Amino acid sequence: MFTGLVEEIGTISKINMGAKSGTIFIDADKILKGTKVGDSICVNGVCLTATSVNNGMFSADVMAETFRRSSLGSLNRGSHVNLERAMAADGRFGGHIVSGHIDGTGTIESVKPEENAIWYTIKAPKEILDFIVMKGSIAIDGISLTVAYIDDSVFKVSIIPHTAKETILQFKKAGDIVNLENDVVGKYVEKLLFNRERDDRSNSGRIKDKKSGITMEFLAKNGF
Repeated sequence: MFTGLVEEIGTISKINMGAKSGTIFIDADKILKGTKVGDSICVNGVCLTATSVNNGMFSADVMAETFRRSSLGSLNRGSHVNLERAMAADGRFGGHIVSGHIDGTGTIESVKPEENAIWYTIKAPKEILDFIVMKGSIAIDGISLTVAYIDDSVFKVSIIPHTAKETILQFKKAGDIVNLENDVVGKYVEKLLFNRERDDRSNSGRIKDKKSGITMEFLAKNGF
């Protein structure tokens, strides 16, 4: 599990590609301290397993499915990436729960400064927008951010200079693809509601006594 607090910006030093999968080599420093082969590292929001760890560099295998569903396929030698180690059991929880299993990608429509902040407008598919709520959390390239605006086609986040400086958002521009991971809480709630409705339809009410009691009214009343 990750928190969405980027520890370091790494640089792609090499990519060995096969027909559809490959191995990426990333230059890094801070996140390599205490890291060993087999550890999980979040790379632009994607959980990867370190397959080698050397002085100033680590490698990770990327399967075809990961390339298809993320922006990792657009990386080249010299590309910058956000890096975060899996959270230690005794670590501080400063962001939100990030699994490293992205839900899809979005496209940056605009980057606009507003005094000391920067607004990023991101176009995303409906299946991702459906799980985004105002003032809720979303991970963009592995960065834990708060949603400041949402409609039927885009959402927006506003970031402070520190976040831009410490992440690859400082290099992003309109047209760039970003990895998106919705807040896991919303996905579990939707799954519970869907399963209950499906069971009600298939069993004609025979499991009424087993209902969880979770309703849209209950969620709204309790701040969801």
